[in-house]
Amino acid sequence: MVEAEADRGGAVRVLRISHSATVAAWRGRERALRALGADVTLLAAARWNAGGAPVTLAAGEEPQTIPVRTWGTHPALFVYDPRPLWRALGERWDVIDIHEEPFALATAEVRLLRALRRQRAPYVLYTAQNLWKRYPVPFRWLERAALRSAAGVSACNTEAARIAESKGFAGRARVIPLGVDLHEFAPTEPVVDPAAVTVGFVGRLVPEKGIDVLLDAVARTPGLIARIAGAGPLATSLAARARQRGIADRVIHVGMLPPEDLPAFYGSVDVLAVPSVPTPRWTEQFGRVAVEAMASGVPVVSSDAGALPDVVGGAGIVVPHSDAAALADALLEATGPRSAELRAAGFVRAAECTWDAVARDYLDLYAGTQHAAAGPARDLEIIVVAYGAPGMLRLALEPVAGATVTVVDNSSLPEIAAMCEELGVRYIDSGANIGFGAAVNLALADRLAPDADVLLLNPDARVSRDQIATLHTALRAAPDLASVGPAQVDESGRAARVEWPFPSPANALLEAVGLGRLQRGPRFVIGSVILLRAEALAQVGGFDERFFLYAEETDWAYRASRLGWRHAGVPGARAVHSGGGTSSDSARREAHFYASQERYLRKHFGTAGWQLARAANWAGAMVRAFVLPGDEGRRARRRAAVYRLGPVRVEARFTGRSVR
Repeated sequence: MVEAEADRGGAVRVLRISHSATVAAWRGRERALRALGADVTLLAAARWNAGGAPVTLAAGEEPQTIPVRTWGTHPALFVYDPRPLWRALGERWDVIDIHEEPFALATAEVRLLRALRRQRAPYVLYTAQNLWKRYPVPFRWLERAALRSAAGVSACNTEAARIAESKGFAGRARVIPLGVDLHEFAPTEPVVDPAAVTVGFVGRLVPEKGIDVLLDAVARTPGLIARIAGAGPLATSLAARARQRGIADRVIHVGMLPPEDLPAFYGSVDVLAVPSVPTPRWTEQFGRVAVEAMASGVPVVSSDAGALPDVVGGAGIVVPHSDAAALADALLEATGPRSAELRAAGFVRAAECTWDAVARDYLDLYAGTQHAAAGPARDLEIIVVAYGAPGMLRLALEPVAGATVTVVDNSSLPEIAAMCEELGVRYIDSGANIGFGAAVNLALADRLAPDADVLLLNPDARVSRDQIATLHTALRAAPDLASVGPAQVDESGRAARVEWPFPSPANALLEAVGLGRLQRGPRFVIGSVILLRAEALAQVGGFDERFFLYAEETDWAYRASRLGWRHAGVPGARAVHSGGGTSSDSARREAHFYASQERYLRKHFGTAGWQLARAANWAGAMVRAFVLPGDEGRRARRRAAVYRLGPVRVEARFTGRSVR
């Protein structure tokens, strides 16, 4: 990605803002980014409490690193001195990286100053919050606003990424681990005495870190010795807790250690325990100490709290939280026959978390926010989601013979499998009718050409390879195009509308009063034949699988639009679309269509927005039902009835699924 930035006129310029970068060891991300060619300026808290001890960042301590005064001590409730931020935001940047939680006051402060400065560079956010919380006003408003306008999100665990997406981020949140310096945490040759296994613990001495679980495990197993590094509320009672269990002679508390002393600490233990216990308001968000221990060649045993299974699973041993017996058994297992295996797996996991690896992930994140260059030519892969109608599917596949094509079969028909083999097309049996969006995602996750642009082709549509080439040329000619679609006609040659305004409560009102022609704003192209840009797929992610049928491409296109992409029809390309070819049940199709509209409007405009659009659609349908004759009037009455009852409820009558 560095090369791509250099092609458009120099190294990517990044302004990073992070209160936690006061700690020198945690500025490895910036050093690695600069080593890869990025031009990074860092604004960090001049003084911050890190792990129970105050840390100070002096001016001039590190190049392009500016200490900033802060007011407040809670990570979500502090603000920066606005003057250094104001000066920095007046410069030219390619991307602004706000390494603060979306709901934090500091994030709102940076966004406000960015707006006042009329700074146009996109911004990305960081999150570690892996518990879904509904924050009080105004924090939930600040969180939603920050996520809805962000160009990217980095999360240090998978659940935090999922939560950011569910709370309003339009794209795919990237999971990027916290970094570790392998030069600092070098392994030593283990020498384990089975009669005296030293178990290390590094962390805050608070109940949720599982210190009592560790003490109970040591008490159960005479051969275990606990060596504990950390400070916190339980520090003063630690000795008493050990005495109560009769293990005072096997518990060593070395106090709070500065970062530079941690490598020696890891070298003094045989295994590291991370026995955290989740609470309703807290759970582990990463587990940096686990990665540091792995880099030091120390096996790791953790609980299953929060993100620990993501970090430790496959490279260490994970046990149920609060289970002292399981923890004791695992500690002995990790220092016994499995020791060499776990050390080797730990080295591999630690290598995935080096600052260099983290920096490369961040460069990919930053590159995804830049739509300034057309980019290199890409391969193209065609995805077709089939459901029955093998004859019609053959008509769709024959014009693209010889191309890279994947068919996902939601009907699991042997005839379709045989046809794909005959035509040289890859066949995937989804195993059930999982819906269009889920079937597309199935193919996207296993693309034959992983970095290819993707053409989605309905089985009731036909387009030639020449027309696809015209589409592909148009897509690649404009750097900000996420998707393009051809002009479309039906079997009789009648033209169909391809570009549409995004559904919204305002547009529903305009339609209801007969002023649909006044609809303005971004548009999308319908998805019977649609070509998606690989870079947009990487940033936006796949389809939302809550849409079973219809509106999947509308939702995807809307999210892409919020991330700065646009969509366009290509009049020079042409396709034929029969429409409804895989289903003869028009009532069922209508139910799915209107239910998908409800899901879309609820997702993007909330309950109030949906109810406004619902009322407008019902009123418009009622007027049409009275003034239109014959079949058109009857269709309008059916539509009004659907909106009166609720589209998702009507759909449930066909699917049997409960309404949630």
